Amino acid sequence: MPVIHTHVSVSTTPEQREALKAAYGKAITAVPGKSEGWLMCPFEDNMPIYFGGDDSKPAAYVEVNVFGRSVPGSAWEKLTESIMAALNSTLGIPEDRTYIRYTATTDWGWNGGNF
Repeated sequence: MPVIHTHVSVSTTPEQREALKAAYGKAITAVPGKSEGWLMCPFEDNMPIYFGGDDSKPAAYVEVNVFGRSVPGSAWEKLTESIMAALNSTLGIPEDRTYIRYTATTDWGWNGGNF
């Protein structure tokens, strides 16, 4: 039950979103027990994002949420590398203008109930 929610300050095309979704699908396997089969990828583009008080350059804020009690720090490190590389190569968003927040929780609802 991973979710990678991407907020970017630039416009995106369906092809770019597909490329990011594919990259995220590969990247999520860094988290033990996670796969693209349950991955949800909401995208929000054209968001005003001020980074360091400046909104004149592209920026991104990404939230990664997974079902579980804990995730090894090494998995988060691999995800950071993969997500930032995908955002940079696909949308031209610099790594130094990107934040990623990670959350692992056992409070997760789906299909009318909770896991």
